[in-house]
Amino acid sequence: MKADHNSPVSDSKISERVGGPFGQLANRRYTLLPPLYVLIVLAAVTYSFGYLLDFSCVMDGWIDPQRYMHLCYSDIPALYADRGFIEGIFPYLQAGSNGIYLEYPVGTGIFIYIAAVLTGWVTSFYPDGYRAFFDVNIVLLFIPFVITVIATALTQPRYPWRAAMVVFAPTMILASTINWDLVPIALVALAFLAWSKDKAFLTGVFLGLAIVCKFYPVFLLVAFVFLAWRTASWRPTLIMIVTAIGTFLAINIPFAIAHFEGWAAFYTFNFSRAIDFGSFWYAITQIGLPTIPENLLNFASTAIFTILLLAIAILVRKAPTVPTIAQVSFLILAAFVITNKVYSPQYVLWLVPLAVLARPNWRDFLIWQFGETIYFAAIWWFLAGYGIDDARTLTPEWYAAATFVHIAVTVYFAIWIVFDISSRNDQSIRTASKREVVNRTSALT
Repeated sequence: MKADHNSPVSDSKISERVGGPFGQLANRRYTLLPPLYVLIVLAAVTYSFGYLLDFSCVMDGWIDPQRYMHLCYSDIPALYADRGFIEGIFPYLQAGSNGIYLEYPVGTGIFIYIAAVLTGWVTSFYPDGYRAFFDVNIVLLFIPFVITVIATALTQPRYPWRAAMVVFAPTMILASTINWDLVPIALVALAFLAWSKDKAFLTGVFLGLAIVCKFYPVFLLVAFVFLAWRTASWRPTLIMIVTAIGTFLAINIPFAIAHFEGWAAFYTFNFSRAIDFGSFWYAITQIGLPTIPENLLNFASTAIFTILLLAIAILVRKAPTVPTIAQVSFLILAAFVITNKVYSPQYVLWLVPLAVLARPNWRDFLIWQFGETIYFAAIWWFLAGYGIDDARTLTPEWYAAATFVHIAVTVYFAIWIVFDISSRNDQSIRTASKREVVNRTSALT
């Protein structure tokens, strides 16, 4: 009998090799190596490779301009001294000797403090404390990286190999060691896994913890609200939101009461931040266009982001089938990163697991990642000569071009998701089982 090219079986033949539906061998009760074991091993390999790419900086001590020219810059060793961890301070309650408080959320500050304590135990084995602190953080950050991979695989249990896209994402390999973003990313991945299992309370706990570590997961709450509005299924969403807020307050209130100035440093720093690297607003200044006055920047950025949110809300409401939470979340975060007044190169990591869940298509995923890799190289080569006359590094015009590339490929991937949402032939519907389709249009939303 001739195969129906619109059937799930024929649509997935090619994808079976790169994480599509299980074949006969994979469906057997016992397999040689379960997918999760293989993914963990591959995660260790790619993460170690990312560390090796940083090794020239590790050996040189992150000196200028080598840390930029070799693409191995990291905030981790810089903040060890600049925020007083080398002096043994407790973040938020104490400032460093330079009088500066840690400008990171409480969850991240606690993580850094734990790393600093562990560093004190192993410093005697290292030539200097900076390298010891960096290595301790690298070991600790591998834990949330693996959690992200496992949670992504388990969120789509019929297609665990799709999580290999997280493992092999070029930006994951390059940018995981810049900052501590892997911590909230893992918590968001766990929140999505809990939501897929109809655990609204647990979803709220994980999202609340993610917001404690980084502010961006706040915008994911909007995605849940949009889908509740579409499906009129408010109870689990309200449980999740109340739990997330409660979790956030339970951890933050003690620090705010103990020392408000130190706790508020993160929020005051970001609100008062001017146009900065990576943003559209900064890029236009590098090609000679006028800059937006600082007193209007927050308004302009917020206004455009709000307009995009309204467009996403309408899309969710009018779509022929209910979108997935990952699809809506990716669109909202993409809107945020392209309108925000700063775009640090590690911000792309926020989107990687969402992209895998929203549109597990290797071609479009790698096109997006290739454009982001161009930006990753451009920002460091630009900073290598920043403020230096006649520096033979990337010019402002080329850096602006790379910024526009980053924006373009993010919009490219978002457009494909919009197309999937608007189409009744969404690939994630076509390859899903009947039960998954029911979950997608009810419990998961």
